[in-house]
Amino acid sequence: MAPLTIHRIPALTDNYLWLAVEPTAGAVAVVDPAEAAPVRALLKRLRLKLTHILNTHHHRDHTGANLELKAEFGLTVVGPRADRDRIPGIDIAVGEGDAARLGNAEARVFDVPGHTRGHIAYWFEDSNALFCGDTLFALGCGRLFEGTPGQMWHSLSKFRALPDSAKVYCAHEYTLSNARFAVTVDAGNPALAERARRVAQMRAEGEPTVPSTLGEERATNPFLRADRPELAAGVGLAGAAPAEVFGAIRAAKDSFS
Repeated sequence: MAPLTIHRIPALTDNYLWLAVEPTAGAVAVVDPAEAAPVRALLKRLRLKLTHILNTHHHRDHTGANLELKAEFGLTVVGPRADRDRIPGIDIAVGEGDAARLGNAEARVFDVPGHTRGHIAYWFEDSNALFCGDTLFALGCGRLFEGTPGQMWHSLSKFRALPDSAKVYCAHEYTLSNARFAVTVDAGNPALAERARRVAQMRAEGEPTVPSTLGEERATNPFLRADRPELAAGVGLAGAAPAEVFGAIRAAKDSFS
């Protein structure tokens, strides 16, 4: 299978869209197109034609340009089976264990509910690329709009089985605010302290912090570390089950300012 070439497309206020190019077959996908104009501009610069949209979930800042781009390019929209009624223009519905093809590249699909009921993620193993939408962020995770802490912890645990080198192509530049929160619940983590310092410097210089790697997230992201005793102690739940600890961390983040 062919590796992908992946381009970052900033959109709206803090979204990242991802343009994934499979060069051997000329297949080109945009992941979670919030708006069409920046996608169109990059395609023009690279002299490419869009063939696919890969949606992770239904929120408008991830599907807002589906119909406009589909009308323009006659492309194929791939999205979550569990939420197909809320994905504009969907052609192919996929879920846990399915393969989503992009030319000669293939992604394994994970069902990762929590942020929404039908959220999915795409793992392109040969490209070491995880497109995780709003389930996992650099140093964070999505709010629980339609799911429970237990669901989200289970969803995130699926990612923990992937290699440390896997690149995390999440959908928002939230890393600085996530870092400011993370150090309040995992204050004794030197890897987190160093990463928070580096993130602050990158953002001060206008640099993106995404993609990260799963190795970085395992070491520093409190939402992937809810089974660690120090995280349980940090939220006053020493000895509690990881899903309960995760829920407490998520609740603390929701009220953090």
